[in-house]
This record gives sequence, structure tokens and C-alpha cells, in this order.
Amino acid sequence: MTDLKKIEILRVTHLRGPNIWTYRPVIEAWVDIGTLEDYPSNTLPGLVDRLKAWLPHMVEHRCSEGVRGGFFQRLEEGTYAAHILEHVTLELQNLAGMKTGFGKARSTSKRGVYKVAFRTRQEQVGRAALETGRQLLEAAINGTPFDMVAAVANLREMVDDLCLGPSTAHIVDAATERKIPSIRLTEGNLVQLGYGINQRRIWTAETDQTSAIAEEIASDKDLTKALLKSCGVPVPEGQLVRSAEQAWEAAQEVGVPVVLKPYDGNHGRGVSLNLCTQGEVEAAYALAYRKGNGSAVIVEKFIPGNEHRMLVVGKHVVAAARGEALWVIGDGVSNVDQLTDSQINSDPRRGSGEDSPLNALLPSQSGEIILELERMGLTPESIPPKDQKVLIQRNGNVAFDVTDLLHPSVAAAAALAARVVGLDIAGVDMVLEDVTKPMQSQRAAVIEVNASPGLLAHIKPADGVGRPVGKAIIEHLFKQDRDGRIPIVGITGTQKTGRIARLVAWLAHISGKHVGLACSEGLYLDGRQVEAKDCAHWEAGQRLLINRSVQAAVFENGSHTILAEGLAYDKCSVGVVTDVSWQESLVPFDILDAEQAYKVARTQVDVILPTGTAVLNAADPQVVEMAELCDGKVIFYGMDPNRSVMTEHRNAGERVVFVRDDQIVLTHGAKEVAMLPLASLKPAKASQPEMVMAAVAAAWALNIPPELIGAGLRTFESNPRKTPY
Repeated sequence: MTDLKKIEILRVTHLRGPNIWTYRPVIEAWVDIGTLEDYPSNTLPGLVDRLKAWLPHMVEHRCSEGVRGGFFQRLEEGTYAAHILEHVTLELQNLAGMKTGFGKARSTSKRGVYKVAFRTRQEQVGRAALETGRQLLEAAINGTPFDMVAAVANLREMVDDLCLGPSTAHIVDAATERKIPSIRLTEGNLVQLGYGINQRRIWTAETDQTSAIAEEIASDKDLTKALLKSCGVPVPEGQLVRSAEQAWEAAQEVGVPVVLKPYDGNHGRGVSLNLCTQGEVEAAYALAYRKGNGSAVIVEKFIPGNEHRMLVVGKHVVAAARGEALWVIGDGVSNVDQLTDSQINSDPRRGSGEDSPLNALLPSQSGEIILELERMGLTPESIPPKDQKVLIQRNGNVAFDVTDLLHPSVAAAAALAARVVGLDIAGVDMVLEDVTKPMQSQRAAVIEVNASPGLLAHIKPADGVGRPVGKAIIEHLFKQDRDGRIPIVGITGTQKTGRIARLVAWLAHISGKHVGLACSEGLYLDGRQVEAKDCAHWEAGQRLLINRSVQAAVFENGSHTILAEGLAYDKCSVGVVTDVSWQESLVPFDILDAEQAYKVARTQVDVILPTGTAVLNAADPQVVEMAELCDGKVIFYGMDPNRSVMTEHRNAGERVVFVRDDQIVLTHGAKEVAMLPLASLKPAKASQPEMVMAAVAAAWALNIPPELIGAGLRTFESNPRKTPY
């Protein structure tokens, strides 16, 4: 069966926006399965068993059967290599920690060649999963070895390096639930939510409302304490010191036991607790000084109790987590490092990755733990006697959810601390004896206020239910009735779509909005041409959507753009389709006739919001068919007002635009809303009534008053070279 070994990937395209496959970004691969076209899965000995053994979780793939195990059922009945590759690629992404579910495989006009499309959240990971999937499938077909563990580990490493971190992804997922679009602005965790002027930005748990001054205050622990104390927030008594000698003097003045920590530290690094002797204080000073990069050190009164982290969003605590001390029990054989690894790190909740709610520990590599051990006369290499209890970490491990137990006075103190510092999102660290009791009835204090707090302990706590902190952050950024969108018009077809786009943008501009336009005639901002070249593509569209001054945007989307890149936006307010026309340029995409061209053009209608409108040419029967695909309203336009689709639409109380007696007539049901004389337009426009009707209908769909539409038609400069710079 040597002739069955080869599966060739001919080309791979990342469709970054809505496309002919789905509303989300996908990778489209053209795959040549060669002679495997003659060998469905049920004719290949051992293939099904090997796939089930290597990828058992594919039992969750429902496939076209629509039931759990549906894909395995298809394998046993007989399906082809391209379809199998689709599912294998999806499963590899899932195993790597990048959850995806959508995939399709379709034959092309060439025998043995298929288009395989699958959802991916990161292009490089998706491409790597495709190639790994090809290798795995070839091994399964031919019965050759495949290192599954190494393959998944490599993909997981890529996910960790290239995908959004879990905190940022959690916020973005919450935005998606609210139908708020998102754009990843960098390879890191800087993400835009919404479009244009209505956008907001997040960087993990920082937002564009997070004050730089507040962040500076939070990083200055001494200043933070002073501000909190002045506003009545309980804080531990303490002093700022710059030498070990000063640290011991301060400890004596404050009264032991004390805590030492870096002046500008965070995440608990360099913090030592419950220090009583001069030797302990001086050793802790050296650690804090080193962890704080040579800055000053704070000496504070030690307050007994557990450390707690309160996540404050806006003015409210939305989640709370408790920490706990960590101990190991000696066995008389293992050293402290080994005991920690076997008794603490064996907890599946611990790890080094961002998905682990608890950190893995190695005492020999932690100055804080070494210091704690020295206080007991031990080192990481010491072998404690059998049954001896050894303290590894006095505090930290803040990952045990206590949100529902929080006393209102504790929540109020945390929220006040965040407001005093000035942070819109803050992690407030408190020491409490009992989170359920009032502040005044226990020894309690705020010990730190942190900017850009970690969210994982609340999203995926080590114990307790995860909290919807991403939803809270989205509600903080966007009012309940806001989705961060701006009016977007997309125009598809071959009938002067560039000129229609320019006219629509002009009509929107004179209505009082700052308008961006990306079309074949250039890139425009408020009628000013900023690029004089073809800008009807994804990258130019993204430039408009990230521009904070843009209040509305217009895009020309040719079939080539939809097939090669996908749309620049996820949804639009108005979608215009002028015609469905097959062109020779579509042959390289295996679009060979008008029926296939229809599937491309309908993409523009598929993405119209339920509150939006499709503007459709009533003279093209294929365009008329798209009306039933629209989730929103429909406006038909055409030269003949007596065309059946026009009259039926009017009789249904809907909007129609047509020409009568040299006038563009806007009708809503039986009512004629406005008439715009063609004679008042410039000859170049008057001779192109279909173009003008499409633009007028789109402007009307944007709720621009007919009077302004008429004024815009009179002032529109059709020659782009005369557009002012």
C-alpha cells in the first residue's frame, strides 16, 4: 500500500474575517489525497482503530450525524481522507488548549482535491495543527509510528506562546457573549473591543480607563499605605528602610513579629512573614532588597490571619479568594525538595503554565522558602524525620474562592482601597482572620493594592466555583445597551461598487459623522483621500476599524477579497449587493459558475445584524433570493416599480427605491416618503441611476433624512482625483 502514503497540502489560506465558510476566521487548505480517493476509511485496515487509540476524545465530534460519536460512526461507514484530516486538525487544536469546533471538507472540480476549512484562533497554531494532522493521518493510514505526546506538547507550547492568555481570553469571550467585536492589536494581550469611536481597549486586567498615575501609586507601597490610612482604610503600621540595621530598628519600634517586603514589589515576591529575631529580619531584608531590584524595603507589623485577594471592578468586589499555608510531612527518606514535589506539586491544579490556578514550588529555587526553612534549621536538601511537619509557605496560594462568604464590611473596605488609589480594576490584598466577620470585630488590614491583577485564581479557582469576572469587566466598560459597534456599510458586486461606496460614505459624512472608507478607489477619511490605490481589502478595512475618530465606515468587498481574506468586520448595519456575476478571475478559487458565485456574494448578507438592512437589486433574481437570508430588514431598489418583487415588498409595508419620471422615489409601504429629482444631479450621476439608487437606499437604511441625502447627491464630487487632500 505504498501508493497510499501521500497526502499533499497544495495551499493554505488564512481567512481572517467572515467568509464563505462561516462567520469566524478559518484556515482553508487545498488538499490532494491522491489515490486515497479510491480508499474510504472503512477499506483501510487498522485506520479506524489507530485513530480511536490516538485521539479518543474525537468521540465528542458529532459530525453530520449530530450525535456523540458521530464522526467515529462516519469512519466505520467509510469517509475520505480530507474529511478525516479536518477532524484530526480540530482535535489537535483542542488537545493543545485552543478550543475550536467548526470544520468542513468539500470536493473541488479536480478529482482527489478538496478544500478543507477549519476554525482556528491563531493562524500559526492552526497551520502547525494542519501539518501535524497530515503526518498523523498518514501514519494511521500506513500503520507507521507517531509520537502523539511530542506532537501535542509542541502545539501546546505554541498555544502558550502565541495565543491570548487565559485572563485576556476570558474577557474577550465575555465580550463575544455580548456580541461585542474584538481585534487583537499585538501578538501579546492588547485587545480592542468594539470598533472606531466606540472601541475600548484591554491589556489583560488593565483597560483604557486604568490611570497611569494610579498604577504608579499602586507600585509605591509606602505612598499607597499613607493614602489608605488617611482615608480610614486599616493598614498595618510600618516604616520604609534602606539597610538591614534600619530594618531591625524599625522592627523593634513597630513591635515584632513583623513583615518585610520590597518597596516596589508585586505578586508576593520577596515577602517574608512573622519575623521575630534580628537574624530573621536581616536575612529577610537581603531577600526583599534583591527581589525589589535594589530599592527600599518596607517593615510592617505582622497581622495574623490568611491572605485574601479581592478583585475590584469599578466600584464593586466581584470575586474574592483566600490563601493558605503549605506544609509537608517528613518521611525520614526524602529531602524537602523531594517532599514538596511529591506532596504539593503532585496536585493536578499546580503547574507552571497560565492555566494552572496554583504554582508549582521548588524550595531550592525560592528565596522566600529557603528563608522560612532556615528559621527551622533546615535547607532544601535537609531530610526531615518521619512525621515532622515542615512549613513550606506561610502564605500565598490565593486560589480558594470565598466570594459568597464575604462580609459586606470587608467588601466595602476593599472597594474603598481601590478608589483611593484610583484604579478601575484592582487586586486588593487583605489579611483577615475570618472573611465572614465584620472588619471591626477582627484584626484585619489592607496590605497591598495591585494594578493589572491576575484573574486566573477567580476564573479557575483551586477550590470553589469560577466567577464571571470577564463579564464584570465588560459590564464595567460597556453599558448594558452598548455593543461597541459603529454603523458599517458593506458593498458587494461588480456594478460600480467602488463609486457606490464613495457616494454612501459622502452621504454619511454630510449627516455629521466622521466616516472612513476603504474601496477600490482608495482609502478615505471624511472625504479626504489618504491612500490613492486599491484599498478594497482586509488590511485597509482594519485600519478604519481601529481608528478612534471613525464614527461610521464603508467597505467595498469584491468576491476576490471575500475568497482570499474574508471580510474586515464581523457584522454590518447595511449590506448592499448589486449583482451576482461570475468572472474569469474566480477560477483560481474553483468558483466556476454563477451558482458558486452566489455563495460568495451572499456572505455580505449573512453578516447583516438583526437590527440592520440588506439593500438588494430587484433586477437580479439571484440577488432577490438573498432577501430570505437576511436577519434584518430589506430594501429593494430597481428601475421598474412594477416588478413583482417590488410591489410585493411594498404591499408588505416594506421599503423600496425606484425611478419614476426622472425622480428617485423612496417609498415605505404605500407611502411615498421622498422624491429626489435626477435632473438636479450632475450628468455623470444622472446617467447611472442604478448606482445612485443603491447609494440612496443604503443611506436611507442608515436613517439619514431624505433632505440630507438630496443635499449629498448635489455636492458629491464623482472624480476621486478632485477629492481634497
